Amino acid sequence: ISPVFYSITQWKERELKAIDIKEAKKQRAKSKVKGFSRMGLSLRLCIASVIVLTQLVHGALCWGKDGHYTVCKIAEGYFEEETVAAVKKLLPESAKGELASVCSWPDEIKIFSEWDWTSALHYVNTPDYRCNYEYCRDCHDSHKHKNVCVTGAIFNYTKQLMTASENLQTLVHYNLTEALMFLSHYMGDIHQPLHTGFPGDLGGNTIILNWYHNQTNLHRVWDNMIIDSALKTYYNSSLPLMIQALQAKLTNGWSNKVPSWESCKHKQTACPNQYASESIKLACKYAYRNATPGTTLLDEYFLSRLPVLEKRLAQGGIRLAATLNRIFSEKPKLTRA
Repeated sequence: ISPVFYSITQWKERELKAIDIKEAKKQRAKSKVKGFSRMGLSLRLCIASVIVLTQLVHGALCWGKDGHYTVCKIAEGYFEEETVAAVKKLLPESAKGELASVCSWPDEIKIFSEWDWTSALHYVNTPDYRCNYEYCRDCHDSHKHKNVCVTGAIFNYTKQLMTASENLQTLVHYNLTEALMFLSHYMGDIHQPLHTGFPGDLGGNTIILNWYHNQTNLHRVWDNMIIDSALKTYYNSSLPLMIQALQAKLTNGWSNKVPSWESCKHKQTACPNQYASESIKLACKYAYRNATPGTTLLDEYFLSRLPVLEKRLAQGGIRLAATLNRIFSEKPKLTRA
């Protein structure tokens, strides 16, 4: 499958016909590759607004902030030397050299009208109850625009970064800081099983149930609540401790699986179709099962689903690192930093 690749502006044109394209190009030309000019303007407002508005948006369609931070922090430990240098060069100054610190940025901006066009890039819908995924059938937005979904976004931003790394003259066409942050975020999203959920329930967002004593929806359970409960139960509410535990599993129990996790068939730089297929199978086998509307999910659900979620976080980190290594390093070899 060879998806059509779009620049950021092309996607904006498709989704927001009223945009003044000349002004958009002018603003893009002012963006700096090393930094992110709009970030300083909007990030503080984004963070404040997200706290108030996320509850109004169904499940926010994303891993929670802790999930995205975990995926990117794990990835950082597997970067090749060339990848470390390239990522630090592209990160905004506010990140202080840490990719994980900006991995939730795509969630923080999408509540603003300027970034509405990105909302459909966080997930891909698969036919209700089919429990399988096909790119040509499934990767489109609600208006049937092709290639507008999380797998299409991963292909797109990988291509932008690859093209720029091969030909420096293309830097003028793309904001590579945005491309890096989008790719890193969407690589996390695609490993959340309900990001390849059913359109009939919006990936679990309309399945209202209880997580212990708290009313919520199924999507939010997988975005936030399993992680929150794990942090409180096993890690003294410390995310760094949880990340260390996952890193230890990667070094020991999962070490023999890492090569297969990070590899792509047919020498592809990125292979999100594989990850989406995995996610919908896991959604059917674990996320949706025994989680009907009105259900109260207790220890049985939590304890049986936590290992699935932990492995997806680890796989997301390994695969993000492998993809960035293939983009930025001449001879990528996945090793623990």
